[in-house]
Amino acid sequence: MSSNESDLQAIRQLASARERILAELSKAIVGQDEVIEQLLTALFAGGHVLLVGVPGLAKTLLISSLARVLDLEFKRIQFTPDLMPSDITGTDILEEDATTGRRAMRFIRGPVFANVVLADEINRTPPKTQAALLQAMQEKEVTAGGQTFSLPLPFFVLATQNPIELEGTYPLPEAQLDRFMFNVQVGYPSQTEEEQIVMSTTSAQVPKLERVLGGDDILALQQLVRRVPVTDHVVRYAVRLVRATRGGEGAPDFVRQWVSWGAGPRASQFLVLGAKTRAVMRGRFAPGIEGRAGRRRGGAAPPRRHELHRRSRRREARPHHRGPAEERPDRLTHRPSRPTSRRTAWRIRSRRT
Repeated sequence: MSSNESDLQAIRQLASARERILAELSKAIVGQDEVIEQLLTALFAGGHVLLVGVPGLAKTLLISSLARVLDLEFKRIQFTPDLMPSDITGTDILEEDATTGRRAMRFIRGPVFANVVLADEINRTPPKTQAALLQAMQEKEVTAGGQTFSLPLPFFVLATQNPIELEGTYPLPEAQLDRFMFNVQVGYPSQTEEEQIVMSTTSAQVPKLERVLGGDDILALQQLVRRVPVTDHVVRYAVRLVRATRGGEGAPDFVRQWVSWGAGPRASQFLVLGAKTRAVMRGRFAPGIEGRAGRRRGGAAPPRRHELHRRSRRREARPHHRGPAEERPDRLTHRPSRPTSRRTAWRIRSRRT
């Protein structure tokens, strides 16, 4: 069998594995279909995900269930203000041999040495501790005590943030945000889904999740995604979309007015990798450009919302801050309405009264 034929067969197997993964996760997770889809896209693309949602939306359960279905080692790190970098990466201890009495330094590995790492409430720890994940997320390595240790592969960081509680938190630096492939908004379930959640979680039934894939399978599928061909016009579209956020030539007027720093080259890479992965997961052999509706059929990847939402803005733009839902890349083709100032809004209310 030629390499092309084996790749085509692997693509069909990945599409089948996706359906089995979704079926297994549905035993423990109700709804959140788009969130699960974006998690799988980032996983098979070799990226990391930042989950933003209020407490109680089963973010931790979703991540731990995904690790069980994929037979991956799972570790959870609760980020707190007093957490130290060595609590994440590991530390050197002085150990004495009971027989010889000789002392030697030994490295004790931290919880980052796992396949799936949940960084729970990552913005509750100072930037010094947040930076402990920078090397791990990019190089898949940890340096401690002058030695470099390789992390187990595949390596996948899922960080969570609470959007409604900002007291005692530390905004993630741009270097940290740039390493996340997607910023996934986790919303409330529908009424039907919430009724189903209550029924299942208040009963004695415990879902039993079956293994679908293993670590070696995921590594092979990640390499498969890299071998998927992509046409020049798809790459050109992704690069043009990202460059439009920088306020240069061809950028919309509202970007030049409100955005000081746009998305970096890593955003273009993740857009193409995400499009490749979504196409392969649906049994397609190459990604394409299909607009908004095409995202669910293997078109453009989900937006890296933090690239626009968290990039530095001009000083005069800060009083008119907009939410993340309004700052998606698909707005680059539309001119927004000018925000109403507080003084103008007060005058309008005075006239009405």
